[in-house]
Amino acid sequence: MTATVPNRADDLACLRELERKVLWLASWTIHNANHLRPNLDGLKIGGHQASSASLATIMTALYFAVLRPEDRVAVKPHASPNFHAIQYLLGNQTREKLESFRGYQGAQSYPSRTKDIDDVDFSTGSVGLGVAQTLFASLAQDYLKAKGWAKDLPEGRIVSLVGDAEMDEGNIFEALLEGWKHGLRNTWWIVDYNRQSLDAVIREGLWERLENIFRAFGWDVVILKYGTLMQAAFREPGGERLREWIDRCPNQLYSALTYQAAAQGGAVWRRRLLDDLGDQGPVTRLIESRSDAELAALMGNLGGHDLPSLLDAFEQARTHDRPVCFIAYTVKGAGLPLAGHKDNHSGLLTPAQMDGFRESHGIRPGHEWDRFEGTALPAATLESFLARVPFAQKGRRRHAAPPVPVPAALAVPAQKSLSTQAAFGLILNELGRERSDLAERIVTTAPDVTVSTNLGAWVNRRGLFAKSEMADLFKKERIPSTYNWQFSPTGQHMELGIAESNLFILLSALGLSHSLFGERLLPIGTVYDPFIMRGADQLNYACYQDARFLLVATPSGVTLAPEGGAHQSIATPLVGMAQDGLAYFEPAFADELAVVMRWAFDYMQRDGAKGDGPGEPDERNWLRDETGGSVYMRLSSRALEQPSRTIDEGLERDIVDGAYWLRRPGPNAQVVVAYTGAVAPGAIEAVGMLGEDRRDVGLLAVTSADRLQAGWSAAQRARERGLGHARSHIERLLEGVPPHCALVTVVDGHPATLGWLGSVAGHRTRALGVEHFGQTGTIADLHRHFGIDAQGIARAAEALSPGRPVRHLRAV
Repeated sequence: MTATVPNRADDLACLRELERKVLWLASWTIHNANHLRPNLDGLKIGGHQASSASLATIMTALYFAVLRPEDRVAVKPHASPNFHAIQYLLGNQTREKLESFRGYQGAQSYPSRTKDIDDVDFSTGSVGLGVAQTLFASLAQDYLKAKGWAKDLPEGRIVSLVGDAEMDEGNIFEALLEGWKHGLRNTWWIVDYNRQSLDAVIREGLWERLENIFRAFGWDVVILKYGTLMQAAFREPGGERLREWIDRCPNQLYSALTYQAAAQGGAVWRRRLLDDLGDQGPVTRLIESRSDAELAALMGNLGGHDLPSLLDAFEQARTHDRPVCFIAYTVKGAGLPLAGHKDNHSGLLTPAQMDGFRESHGIRPGHEWDRFEGTALPAATLESFLARVPFAQKGRRRHAAPPVPVPAALAVPAQKSLSTQAAFGLILNELGRERSDLAERIVTTAPDVTVSTNLGAWVNRRGLFAKSEMADLFKKERIPSTYNWQFSPTGQHMELGIAESNLFILLSALGLSHSLFGERLLPIGTVYDPFIMRGADQLNYACYQDARFLLVATPSGVTLAPEGGAHQSIATPLVGMAQDGLAYFEPAFADELAVVMRWAFDYMQRDGAKGDGPGEPDERNWLRDETGGSVYMRLSSRALEQPSRTIDEGLERDIVDGAYWLRRPGPNAQVVVAYTGAVAPGAIEAVGMLGEDRRDVGLLAVTSADRLQAGWSAAQRARERGLGHARSHIERLLEGVPPHCALVTVVDGHPATLGWLGSVAGHRTRALGVEHFGQTGTIADLHRHFGIDAQGIARAAEALSPGRPVRHLRAV
């Protein structure tokens, strides 16, 4: 086989045998997990035999003939068994992993970049997200090519295998619009149009709606409805009437007849066709000229199950770079006894059905896992074919990119009063002045909040990205404007419409560029903090794939006072703490922010984990920092008076590890106040108020509740494993605080963010924060309303610590 789509008869024969093997191995893998492997907890294991079967032919054509090493694929989640079977045949998956499918450390239920061993391009699982991921990965590829990077890597097709019910997901249509804006290329979406979902049969005429939508956004649409057997029959006398019957046949009826034919044979089709079309003439002769087996093969020969039709369509699409939507008609469960049944989504072959299926495939008992068992061609012939498969010519296709040098420190803005949001914009703007590798590799993006999240200066300096020049007509017409919105291939900001879903999927694509395309980018995305929740699934998806990015969420909390409850975030600190793969920070001051940003640029590039584990912890903080990850900075638009100080090495380390003493408590401390973020002024004022009536009051500045808590949990686990010396950063900070001391925590967010601090050393704790929706007002109004102002903090400290009344408290 050459590097072109095979068209010789022997190549097609090999593909047909491999198609059968993919179907067998995928079905057997699921059967083994559900019926043969011990099930200790009694839960149904599942595996989606029918959903996987409908894509067996399409995936055979792609992986064994059409795809090239530079191509990237998001596999429909429920077709994971097919993917693992294909990789097993190619030598990239092990029998042990297949035998443990959906089990501990086995092949994953849905393809996973981070959990599977078999060269997954994009994780899938949350339906719709993998589809959009391919679109934004293609845009990332265009960005790199426009910069003249990745010169040694040919442009690849970025492919998504899409379930037809997956097209109900709204994020797909948000992505389509963005793709149109950015001139999408080199993208294929192959819709597995089996017309069945989890609960129902798909509505009639869906394909027409899909076709219209895709054409409206500039895509080519290729409808693969009829296989070569059907096309040949249509050319016979009476063939047009057969075509008309197929076209008019309701989805439910076609599915029902397919299911009946799987059990009873082609006689089911014969009876129905003769009843509906029999004319004692050409149509009858067309039907009667075929045996039951031939008639069943004809009526099951939809385009998505016909290798020659698929190969022709894919070969034609390779002649241009326009985005293509293939609507491939298939049968859910094709080739299985449950083909076409409306309940087959979660159905499983019974042991008796599997015995019959095994016999029909010529598989001897005990040889189910043999790669070429039951094939009509010699194993040597198939091995030779697989050795020449274009997709597999370069082995594993994960790339690597060298780290981008990060300076020892970032410049701290000199303003005396500054918000962290403004400081972020100033720090980034200073980076934009440089011609450094770091500045060149940063790419920013925002969902229509570029200016309001302080990216404007960076964009003025670095420009907006587009594949062709687009002038700022306001500037050209000499109309004064603060911002210069000049688009060009040299720009470094990718502007998005107001859809947070697209933001996180684009960050995911840009944040995988080092692995997908061999070129490192340092993506920064900005968003209003409350609207993280609108893209929470997409954020989780990006982190699950181990994409690397810096998320800057601002403004945040009820401190965004005039905007009201709809724009005031409460739960996002907890999201930051709970989200795996994401380090959450909430600095209060510009110098803290500069430290965190510098660390983030380095952390985003680390990849120290080897093998299956997450890497060994650093015994200083018990965090697995060498593995790297993404970073979330929760910032504020509240301007604070900036401290006059020098950040030495020790303080820098404490800021990164999550906390430092802004005022160290004395040996007889009665109260410690711990704060994070924009409530710093109230905490500082409260400590001053308490100082006259409580001894040795301390003030703990928490820059990352996430890293503090993660380090504490990790140290506890280490002690449980016998490492008695393990001490986390927060344990060392609190070890000198006397047991009788009260702890008051305060955050402009949910109080649970810091409420756990009392458990570290057993201190009595009052956790202050926001638990209910906010409203409009001033900062003073809302902080007073929620008890997170200086008076509220002092009042909590008074109630928690014995002693005389705090004299500066006002009556409530």
